[in-house]
Amino acid sequence: MKIKKAVIPAAGLGTRVLPASKSIPKEMLNIVDKPAIQYIVEEAVKAGITDILIITNRGKGAIEDHFDHSFELESNLSKNPDKADILKEVQSPASLANIYFIRQKETKGLGDAILRAEQFIGNEPFAVLYGDDVIIGEDPAIAQLLRAYEEYGKGVVGIKEVTKEQIKKYSSLKVENIKDNVYNVTDMVEKPKTDAEILSLYSILGRCVLTPEIFDILKKTPLGAGNELQLTDAMKTLAKTKGMTGVDFTGTRYDMGNKFGMLKANIEVGLNHPETKDELKAYLKEISKNL
Repeated sequence: MKIKKAVIPAAGLGTRVLPASKSIPKEMLNIVDKPAIQYIVEEAVKAGITDILIITNRGKGAIEDHFDHSFELESNLSKNPDKADILKEVQSPASLANIYFIRQKETKGLGDAILRAEQFIGNEPFAVLYGDDVIIGEDPAIAQLLRAYEEYGKGVVGIKEVTKEQIKKYSSLKVENIKDNVYNVTDMVEKPKTDAEILSLYSILGRCVLTPEIFDILKKTPLGAGNELQLTDAMKTLAKTKGMTGVDFTGTRYDMGNKFGMLKANIEVGLNHPETKDELKAYLKEISKNL
């Protein structure tokens, strides 16, 4: 069946980008002229997703406001013919998809956040796009995973090779290549503490497609790393029993949960933005002389 629903967990506290995230949700921090979460929603929409649940928590009302109409602003812009393009951009977020919101009232981990989506999802497979990860490319990353689900009929994880130092901050997967950039995933470890626990340098980065049975698995999964309910621990059960598919997706991933990732995103996207690319390129050339 075609997957039409997606969940975007956006309830994290943003501690790695403090103090910027003290009063502004980290998902609302900009990449050039759009908040990070809009890029994620647009990716889902390009892949054919029509219904999106964004999981937030207290203090993140700005996300809801962004995907709503701002009637006073839109009215003022509509009175000026020279602002027609800006008006269109301002109105766009409200009409991208059917967007819903629910709060994760306590920050108990990604697995707990996904459990909040059970009623929204029902008995359907669904996509998950992590709120920290913006992935930009011609072929939407989540679309690549959706195609793998249609072909293999199993849960899918978006994977990438990382360094040995990075793997201990993410997850490590046991993988076997099926063809091209597609792998069979049969085991995984969240934040491996020792070299012996590292299954490979492939890690889940930002995207997955899950079947509804994940909810029952999550309810039976004990708390894991950080004393939180880890989605990876539940997917481990799925991988070991039914297997999962891994897709080494194409596209550039930006970790918006850390300061350097935010800088990279703004520079690289800015170098392709029609309004900023020429000035930014000239600026970077000039300052590089003194580096």
